[in-house]
Amino acid sequence: MAQFMDVHHGMKGITADQLLEAHNADLAIEEDEHVHFERAWADPASGEVYCLSEAPSAEAVQRIHERAGHRADEIHEVSLIV
Repeated sequence: MAQFMDVHHGMKGITADQLLEAHNADLAIEEDEHVHFERAWADPASGEVYCLSEAPSAEAVQRIHERAGHRADEIHEVSLIV
């Protein structure tokens, strides 16, 4: 499976608890699309949130995010990770 980095814009002021809640919402249903969300990061000042996942496609990642209530603004396949 491929790895993807997705970006959510406009989440200024997000707290650690809110980030964890959103991440857990993805984890609760990720198996439905054969996706695994590995990690999430946020910058509350800029409102940017990033998620790293392993999935069969970017569309599968987006479907999980949409169902969890936080559609991704960008999804990028990541081919090199060190």
